[in-house]
Amino acid sequence: MTRRELREHCFKMLFCADFYPLEGIEDQLENYFLSPVEEEETPEGTEEILHNVILGEEDRQVIKERAEKVIGLIPELDEKLNQVAEGWKTKRMGKADLAILRLALFEMKYDEAVPEKVAINEAVELAKKFGGKDSSGFINGILAKLV
Repeated sequence: MTRRELREHCFKMLFCADFYPLEGIEDQLENYFLSPVEEEETPEGTEEILHNVILGEEDRQVIKERAEKVIGLIPELDEKLNQVAEGWKTKRMGKADLAILRLALFEMKYDEAVPEKVAINEAVELAKKFGGKDSSGFINGILAKLV
């Protein structure tokens, strides 16, 4: 699995987990792997796979552990985001944007294998795919303040 695919799955897990209380979060993370394959027809008439969690056990474990680490650091990550997001505290942010920001900030602060520029670029790409029309600029601006 590529780093980009791993990151996308981790983002999706974080996004889903944000809808549930922390007490049952482990079950929710496991349920992520039970979701069906999701496809969509492109304007060109070809099928595009949007979501596929048919993964090897090692990949599942890596994704789950990464999501658990981010979830465990949410109070700290949100505090840092709140310090730089003028007028946009984490409670007001869209859940997709917030999950992307948390993951990117985690990578910037705690994952030495991911350079800051890469974390920002990948967050912007996730925002283009999963966020609203202004999400990529919003995320880029907040992460740039954190560098």
